[in-house]
Amino acid sequence: MIRSSDRDIRWLPGFNWITLCFFLFLYLPLIILVIFSFNATRSATVWEGFSLQWYAKAFSNDDIQSAAKNSLIIAAVSTLFSTVFATMAAIALGRNREIKHKTAFGGLLLLPLMIPEIVTAVATLTFFTAINLSWGIGNIIIAHTVFCIPFAYLPIQARLRGLDASLETAARDLYSDRKTTLRLITLPLLAPGIFSGAMLAFIISLDDFIITMMVAEAGSTTLPIYIYGLVRTGVTPEVNAVSTVLLGISVIAVLVSQWFAKKQ
Repeated sequence: MIRSSDRDIRWLPGFNWITLCFFLFLYLPLIILVIFSFNATRSATVWEGFSLQWYAKAFSNDDIQSAAKNSLIIAAVSTLFSTVFATMAAIALGRNREIKHKTAFGGLLLLPLMIPEIVTAVATLTFFTAINLSWGIGNIIIAHTVFCIPFAYLPIQARLRGLDASLETAARDLYSDRKTTLRLITLPLLAPGIFSGAMLAFIISLDDFIITMMVAEAGSTTLPIYIYGLVRTGVTPEVNAVSTVLLGISVIAVLVSQWFAKKQ
């Protein structure tokens, strides 16, 4: 008789060490980046003492402030539009019985996740050039909105699949029309998934580099592009400080999303 513990992968020889090496490989570079963002000197490899001067320098840099402002505006607007479209798509594919070939439509919706981002970036740039679109950060917002829809769609779709459809049926039986059922039953129950999708879309937009690099125009520099420009002259604690701030925003967004989901 095979015990359940005998089938547990954690009991394989060396599994714990393999797991440890994996997490070290994944997170050790991030830990080093955060540590050296507090280095007292410009050295990115030799620790000389603790200092906050690079954070003060980064926050007082007008170029960094402008890039951060652009990134936040683009991420916020893109998140709003992509989450709305993703919610509409999830509800349409999950609740509308008149739509045929839902699997095909769902696959097309998630296809951008499988396509290399550089291909999406080149295609977007080609399309914008063909229609002569030049809206400054508007170009980036449009590109990010389209790119972030699949990321927002996944948590919303997962939440919708887990909902008890009988609640909506009961509302209809109590003479509630479709709009009222959607507003008072479906959307409140979908709120954790919508929030998680919005947080994921926000982080994807905030951290995106390849698509932004392709479609950005003069005056539309975002933080990832600005960091890339700094890295080309060498990694300094100032670069580490800006990168640590971006990392902190991503971590906070994930924690807030998890907290909201558990609270609901």
